Amino acid sequence: MAQTLQQLKESLCDCKNCRLCEGRTNVVFGEGNPNARVMFIGEGPGKNEDEQGRPFVGRGGQLLDKMLDAVGLSREKNIFIANMVKCRPPENRDPQPDEMEACLPYLREQVKIIRPRFIVCLGRISAQRLISPDFKVTKQHGELYEKNGVLMMGTFHPAAILRNPNQKEPGFEDFLKLRETIKKECPEVYDL
Repeated sequence: MAQTLQQLKESLCDCKNCRLCEGRTNVVFGEGNPNARVMFIGEGPGKNEDEQGRPFVGRGGQLLDKMLDAVGLSREKNIFIANMVKCRPPENRDPQPDEMEACLPYLREQVKIIRPRFIVCLGRISAQRLISPDFKVTKQHGELYEKNGVLMMGTFHPAAILRNPNQKEPGFEDFLKLRETIKKECPEVYDL
């Protein structure tokens, strides 16, 4: 497989491993610091992301950027953001299991190249695939799990917070907890 994120991104541009390729405008590979110790993983691109080829750029992305900024994190500086699937599911539906399976090798390679110390799953879809199949975001958000030397946390998807503003406060508390854990476990994140 690829040795760098750029090589991996180039190999993905012509991907036809699942039916999502049929309706895509752009592959949404992910973006951020290739040496990030913190990786955020959502479920899949929406309309804005598909048009721009960048993750989390719509209203949900704007909220995510504000929450990241409040805890000293930034996609331009010290994190990397990706999704479970790299092409937009039609009508913004949840990615199907076979679609996630088709994209999983690319995500695994991203994680292998970046080697994050922390993975934050944004929403139920990524948390159930990466942390536990029975993960309940409303009950388990903000809890830390260690898998293969990586600290993992599931939290509310920014789009879900926009639909249900009651989740904003507990979601932000998860970001505060993440900041404290990073400062304790991997303080160099804030030196980048």
